Amino acid sequence: MARPGDTQARGENAIEGHPIFAAAYDRFGGVGEGFLRDHRQYLARDLEGSVLDLGAGTGDMFPYLARAAAAEGESEGANASEDGTAQGLAFHGIEPDPHMKRRAKRAASEGPLDIDLRLARAESLPYPDDSIDVTVASLVFCTISDPEHAFAEVSRVLRPGGELRFLEHVRSDGLLGHAQDVLAPAWKIVGAGCHLDRDFEGLLARSPLETIDVETIRAPPPATPILRGRALKRP
Repeated sequence: MARPGDTQARGENAIEGHPIFAAAYDRFGGVGEGFLRDHRQYLARDLEGSVLDLGAGTGDMFPYLARAAAAEGESEGANASEDGTAQGLAFHGIEPDPHMKRRAKRAASEGPLDIDLRLARAESLPYPDDSIDVTVASLVFCTISDPEHAFAEVSRVLRPGGELRFLEHVRSDGLLGHAQDVLAPAWKIVGAGCHLDRDFEGLLARSPLETIDVETIRAPPPATPILRGRALKRP
């Protein structure tokens, strides 16, 4: 369940929000879930320590995180430390849109996931330095206003050797890519700030993180390609 103390902390901030988009996304956002299911499972595989859902939206990742928590709970006896204390998962989440966060909070309260959900932007994460083991980004960097700053913040809060796992759509090649360039300004308005033509891979390459795994997934047309992979904070 969502913790009763998921109030705002110093350093958190929100955007104005998109109530109509939030309602539509909550209702129709699962249309492509069949295609995304395996890739979301990839993001939630073998989690450990403190986990941050970067841009929780209305809670698309919550079922996968909940299953990861259940699997960890089944094996916590084997993972106990020398003093007998179980090494459990701690879930955190941020969402800058208050309308999306409200729906995410409800989704968490209706399921088994215990997550500390906060109203905050990726460019100003309300967590101490070196405090997160794994950050999960699922179709979120396309809407971040300042992705360079967000990457810097992710690097700041990750522990040395900590991991960013990502699933992000990118600009297509050829004619579809040119069409996305033309549609990008209008789509940004319709899609609550989503950038159709954002160069996520280039941004990641220029970030403080070290990419260790990346693959391109071809989504069914006319959807854009998706990058899936992992990057580490250098020790």
